[in-house]
Amino acid sequence: MTVPVSRWRLDRQVSVGLIIAIVLQAATALMWAGRASARLDDMQRRLDTQAPVAERLARLEEQAGATHAALDRIEAKLERRAP
Repeated sequence: MTVPVSRWRLDRQVSVGLIIAIVLQAATALMWAGRASARLDDMQRRLDTQAPVAERLARLEEQAGATHAALDRIEAKLERRAP
């Protein structure tokens, strides 16, 4: 006696509701991808505009450190001259 093998079958009949659902899902995915791309472009533009600011900030921090060192030297000289 042979055991019947359960094989799945794909019908050629597709409902209109399924087609509409797939089209809407694809449209939603495309819209999401478009918005994600726009956000990435916006972030890249912001990063490009902030690069010079970061460089200037690094220079200012270095100048502040040099100014602080100079002030320490001046204070040390004044303390040595004090009677």
